[in-house]
Amino acid sequence: MTLRPPPLARRTLLRSAIAGTAALAAPRLGRAADRKVLRFVPSADLAVLDPVFTTAGVTGNHALMVFDTLYGLDEHFQAHPQMVAGHTVEDDGLTWTMTLRDGLRFHDGTPVLARDAVASIKRWASRDMYGQEVASRADEITALDDRRLRFRLKAPFSALPDALGKNGPSVCVVMPERLAQTPATKQVTEMVGSGPFRFLADERMAGARVAYARFEGYVPRPDGTTSRMAGPKHAYFDRVEWNVIPDPATAAAALSAGEVDWVEVVGSDIAPMIRADSNLEVALTKDPFGSILRFNWLQPPFNKPAIRRALLGAVNQEDFMTAAYGSDRSVWETGVGFFTSNSPMASKAGLEALTGPRDLAKVKRDLAAAGYAGERVVLMQADDNPPLKALAEVAGDMMRQLGMNVDVQSADWGTVSTRRANRGPLDAGGWSVFVTGLTNSTDPAGHLGLRANGDKAWFGWPDSPRLEQLRQDWFAAADTAARAKICEDMQRQAMIDVPYIPVGEYRALRGYRRGLTGFGPGGGQFYGVHWA
Repeated sequence: MTLRPPPLARRTLLRSAIAGTAALAAPRLGRAADRKVLRFVPSADLAVLDPVFTTAGVTGNHALMVFDTLYGLDEHFQAHPQMVAGHTVEDDGLTWTMTLRDGLRFHDGTPVLARDAVASIKRWASRDMYGQEVASRADEITALDDRRLRFRLKAPFSALPDALGKNGPSVCVVMPERLAQTPATKQVTEMVGSGPFRFLADERMAGARVAYARFEGYVPRPDGTTSRMAGPKHAYFDRVEWNVIPDPATAAAALSAGEVDWVEVVGSDIAPMIRADSNLEVALTKDPFGSILRFNWLQPPFNKPAIRRALLGAVNQEDFMTAAYGSDRSVWETGVGFFTSNSPMASKAGLEALTGPRDLAKVKRDLAAAGYAGERVVLMQADDNPPLKALAEVAGDMMRQLGMNVDVQSADWGTVSTRRANRGPLDAGGWSVFVTGLTNSTDPAGHLGLRANGDKAWFGWPDSPRLEQLRQDWFAAADTAARAKICEDMQRQAMIDVPYIPVGEYRALRGYRRGLTGFGPGGGQFYGVHWA
């Protein structure tokens, strides 16, 4: 499979943009000479403010500026106290008592109280996958007084700090009780948190700009090292502006012209030209994102597990990654399984069918033996997202080479993301397979792709009692080593059930002005970022 280079017109546009063409560097954002103001280009517009209401990554970045969390995971995914000073565990692990740190205040000047935390936990737990596990294991969550909250559990749950400090979508932020009493199905739009930055609601311009100011009343944690969501959170800028620039060439031109300081995501086709500017730098984020081929278990032909398993022998992860992300191997990785490679839960267990020699003739025989009889395969393809489109094209070509009856149905990503909820047959708008990116796959807690609880599962609706039981075993495990062993078993089982096929893993590239430092391991994390 050959990677097609970008059209000549695209290359010409990028060169002129990086050269600083004034016409492209619009809108004018003001020179980035004021080092008390950080100007940032997010990967998407901040359409939803409430991090419990949506799992959008851009909302998660916004949430970690405005709100704080009771615990935080460091870059090694270890939980540390954040808003809490500490906790005690009694009654053989059934009673947890957490004490808030002194001096915590919300942006409206009111103190952070235990009842605010309790209401926030309950709201989050009504919607988030990990939160639902917390709720199902708790007999009660109550405020003992202004600073102490207590969990009474039905069974020991050593992962409680990991849940309350989870990384990724739908973090468990603490907001005032009056806001946390809003049903999770309704968006909270009044942004009052206790985090290092205040949201400037009157400056928000949908599709154009969002602004934040440093919260002078924020008291960073006095101990530890800043690492992901853990440790002291220092705000080094008086003001942070998010400037929404959807076109990547325009964003790169603004960076080159000194109009912005940091572009959250730059494409691999733009990165070399940014690197050529001595005032700019490009670096990989540490946190990877998985790319997956997701099957519909409800409709033929992928309702047959043997057909899903057969395709494992045809997937060449390098083909997928090269097509989607180019020939620069530093931005992608192959030989990956069901947990992201930087997670302590990652392993090579059971991956032989995916990583061994590719033999398409054998796969054709396996498909025939599994009962594939030429059924139509509807592959949904998102044409407005270049990486997803490339991944879908490789998937379609692979299945055609296997003799499958592939029907590629193209649309924009919004349509694909809506249509994937259709459980009906193909002639009623249903589907067979699609490709997407998968975040928060560091462990089973929030791993959408490995939930296998049938009708309640993520799009594709896999049903595997064994995967679900292993997930519960993981929650009950006593330590990281025991959890990692269970994840090996989960991966082996996933290679039998095949809820999806991992087709590779990539890391985003950030572009920024030379001298800016202190970035977190993921995307837009703003505490700790400063000028060297």
